[in-house]
Amino acid sequence: MKVIKEKCVGCGACSEICPMEAITVDEVATIDNEKCMGCGACVSECPNEAIIRD
Repeated sequence: MKVIKEKCVGCGACSEICPMEAITVDEVATIDNEKCMGCGACVSECPNEAIIRD
């Protein structure tokens, strides 16, 4: 997964739904690809389409 930083507003919806706790949010979301299992929950949950599969 990849965060498009220009679209991310830091709302935290992605980190709340991530079952692997692979996403942290400061000003924008950051995905720890070592923890990410690629389920796509964050992609579906993001209201700004700021996360894409890479």
